[in-house]
Amino acid sequence: MDGFLTYALHLDAQRHIKGYKFEWHAASGSTSASDDFRALLSTVASNLNSVKAGWRLGRLMVYLDATAEGLAFEELQALPPKSVVLCLRLAELADKKIWPTVDALRAQGFGIMLCDVDVLPAPPTVSNKPPVSDAVEEADAAEAPDPFGALSRITHLDMLEGRKELVDGARHLRGPGTPAIHPIATRIASWAAFDACAARRLDAFVRGKEAIAAPLQAGVTLQPESVLIIRVMQMIQRNEDVRSIEAALAHDQALTARLLHHINTLTMGHNVEVHSLHHAVALLGFGPLFRWLSLLLATSKKANSMAYMTKKSIMRGRFVELMGQGTLPADEANNLFVAGMFSLIDRVLGVPMEEVLAKVQLPEAVQEAVRTRGGLYGPFVALAEACEVDVGEAAALAASIGVDAEKVNASHLAAMAWALDVNPAEVTY
Repeated sequence: MDGFLTYALHLDAQRHIKGYKFEWHAASGSTSASDDFRALLSTVASNLNSVKAGWRLGRLMVYLDATAEGLAFEELQALPPKSVVLCLRLAELADKKIWPTVDALRAQGFGIMLCDVDVLPAPPTVSNKPPVSDAVEEADAAEAPDPFGALSRITHLDMLEGRKELVDGARHLRGPGTPAIHPIATRIASWAAFDACAARRLDAFVRGKEAIAAPLQAGVTLQPESVLIIRVMQMIQRNEDVRSIEAALAHDQALTARLLHHINTLTMGHNVEVHSLHHAVALLGFGPLFRWLSLLLATSKKANSMAYMTKKSIMRGRFVELMGQGTLPADEANNLFVAGMFSLIDRVLGVPMEEVLAKVQLPEAVQEAVRTRGGLYGPFVALAEACEVDVGEAAALAASIGVDAEKVNASHLAAMAWALDVNPAEVTY
């Protein structure tokens, strides 16, 4: 089925990425919720889970909008249960007919999240009604929905904007000795709202343009490590001697080690190991080296207190690069990656875009993509943004560069997995 996948970030109170809330937007706009769920399951499973590679998102969780009918889909079994949370509404989850299926999924390890509940149902009370026959009572019980019984089966609960009554209620739904329900705020529109939730120990789903990025603060300057990386990038642009570049990097051995780690892990594979910058240039040339320095700039020490933005910029760079494969010549790959990653570099480093671009003289086509989403690479960056935020324009943008929805989704998920390999929170040097 044609459609585009987008996501919200699952962040903890310290703004670390804990997972992704995936959503499916059918291209035709006329499919059922169950059809959308099936398409989402197939896309996620085929691109993120395989017999050979396993689950490509490591310890990160995935949240999927499910339906009662969809709980029985065979495609669900192609995902790792302990990494997946199925999101249902109370009207579906309170139906006792699906409880055996829900219980079986819970036994496998799947999580269940109750969504879009304004008020938590109260527990059942003792009735003062006259007694009825056992047969009538059993029939009534079989037909009537049981909201409180639904609550006993959930692992996660939608806190909407982080409402106090929902938070307080969720923390009293479980008795002593039973697993607590994991509350997540799902309607976060600003960092002020996020911080209010974080103060109450709430995780949150964060979505929106540049993930509701806060405005840049005046007076913020580049960190010393970032300055050094930019200096080396300038040396490469001037085609300076490799020994001069090595001498500049020698001031920070840890930085050199990180650069070689990226090159060996993400470029060379296991057949060849690069031991020096001179060796890397001899094997790869200056173009790929500029690309890896761009990656180092995004992951530089104290570049930004919001580590999620670093990962987001890396994802975007890789996504843009993958989208260009088969569409643009192979030698454009490094420029595509830099265009995608630099489109968020101001948010990563916490300084205005023009200040960064004044120091790093990117190729004109890359600058045009970063500044205006124009030129050769601009539509690729714009497509990446559309898939992160609002897929309303994704179909037209994909058509404009000659790619279909299947490639867009596959590239998006592959970039997500790739970013996990290079994020400093997951890599130990």
